[in-house]
Amino acid sequence: MRIYKYADSHICRLALFASYSHLINMFSFTKYSTIYYIFSVILIIVSIASLIIFGLKFGIEFTGGTNIEIEFLDSRPGNEELSSKIAALGLGEISIQQLGQKQAVLRLKEIDEAAHQKIIAKLNESYKIQENNFQYIGPSVGNEIKNKTLVAVLLALLAITLYIALAFRKVSRPVASWKYGITSLIALFHDILIPLGAFSVLGKFYNVEITIPIIAALLTVLGFSVHDTIVIFDRIRENILKKSAESFFKTIDLSLNQTLGRSVSTVATTLFVMVAVFFFGGQTLKFFALALIIGISSGAYSSIFIAGPLLATWQKWEEKRG
Repeated sequence: MRIYKYADSHICRLALFASYSHLINMFSFTKYSTIYYIFSVILIIVSIASLIIFGLKFGIEFTGGTNIEIEFLDSRPGNEELSSKIAALGLGEISIQQLGQKQAVLRLKEIDEAAHQKIIAKLNESYKIQENNFQYIGPSVGNEIKNKTLVAVLLALLAITLYIALAFRKVSRPVASWKYGITSLIALFHDILIPLGAFSVLGKFYNVEITIPIIAALLTVLGFSVHDTIVIFDRIRENILKKSAESFFKTIDLSLNQTLGRSVSTVATTLFVMVAVFFFGGQTLKFFALALIIGISSGAYSSIFIAGPLLATWQKWEEKRG
């Protein structure tokens, strides 16, 4: 009797799983690809326009200059009041960024130690302060770091493209292997442009600077995005070799449905951690976490809704031309 009950319950579970899988596999990602493309194009246009209009506000690591981090032992004055106090020293333009409740970062041109001490003395006349950090970077060092960062990003993109093209070299039908690399590269540009556009707006209105940790976050986004895309492409390759679907378009839909749960769960668990770091990790990690949140969300979207459907669209164009 127990055996029959177990068999019946097991059959019911299998039937439910089969019906659930059938419902999942009914969704066609390639059918609505135009909607995804329009949404992505709007985001990219807004990001590029923001970069052209506002530009990026680079930190001292890239531009050179002086950063002085101070903490007020009593209440912190407003930025305008601080600027007027330091402007009397005639040291040129200064920007002030608030940190936490009682801290502030003063950013100005390159100064010597004498000017540094004058600033501290001037502020001590009106407030009780404590200097937490003093950083000076010359313009030549900043330019060198900026150039090396650009080279590192370009080399990473090139290496990723070559790797994907080589990894899929045995899959030449119906889409050539190099098209997988080009498609993934388009998705990577999508994933980098959107966070950069967001930080250009933040730099304009909130004085958020592009620093080394944010560059590290963007490189992490590249790795995360291409990893997610490769998983989907690899499933497409397996289904092509197994001939699991009638056409290439159905193969892409099948592969996306099979990997959707894994992609969503991976992104969700990562975002939970990054959101916690953003709200509770302190000021130094705040914008590092924000870059990862925006980039990983964009990367998950492009891997699911852009990379695979773009292969299908490319193949459709080829069929119309042929």
